[in-house]
Amino acid sequence: MSNTLIKVEKVSKVYGMDGVEVHALRSLDLDIKKGEFTAIAGPSGSGKTTLLNIMSGLDAPSEGRVMLSGKLISEMKGGELSDFRRDHIGFIFQSYNLIPVLSARENIEYIMLLQGVGENERRTRVSEILNDVGLEGMEDRRPAQLSGGQQQRVAIARAMVSKPDIILADEPTANLDSSTGASLLDIMRELNEKRGMTFLFSTHDSMIMERAKRLVLLKDGSVDSDEERA
Repeated sequence: MSNTLIKVEKVSKVYGMDGVEVHALRSLDLDIKKGEFTAIAGPSGSGKTTLLNIMSGLDAPSEGRVMLSGKLISEMKGGELSDFRRDHIGFIFQSYNLIPVLSARENIEYIMLLQGVGENERRTRVSEILNDVGLEGMEDRRPAQLSGGQQQRVAIARAMVSKPDIILADEPTANLDSSTGASLLDIMRELNEKRGMTFLFSTHDSMIMERAKRLVLLKDGSVDSDEERA
């Protein structure tokens, strides 16, 4: 059985801007395997965020197709797509995207509530993940009572707790100072190694590139280089 988690085949994305066609991606091929800790990097406008959005079903390709966990996500729409994303993909955003009126625990629990996970199982999972990300004792604080780094830890915990097939992180360190960003990346790499969670980053942060086990560089909407690391 193949351990390929995401298969991107001949994907192109063309945007129309002021009557001009902009080619964000050009017939791009890429496979992501289970357990990877991969960074997609490149200069501004290289297509990395577009690629991440298409891989997650947040955007649709102009041409080509995307398979995620054996399903053709690039063809899904509406409720089928949102349910699939909820159950198979965890997201980490640079702006954290926490719900302000909910506590850290409630933010982390939210996806599991949508999935219908029972209360005892939710409590167990939240307790374990709070410990993993170093937030024990802060579960009742709301986002406004947490630092930026603590909010991003909640976001990481929320992304992981529902046990998705892959976690997609778009510039997750952009709003953090370098030491906070480094400690969070170390947490994610440790969780990758300990739990076998698959992480895929879109970034221009050198800290993420240095810690990635695989670095894919994009240029002008195509793969410029693809390097495996130790």
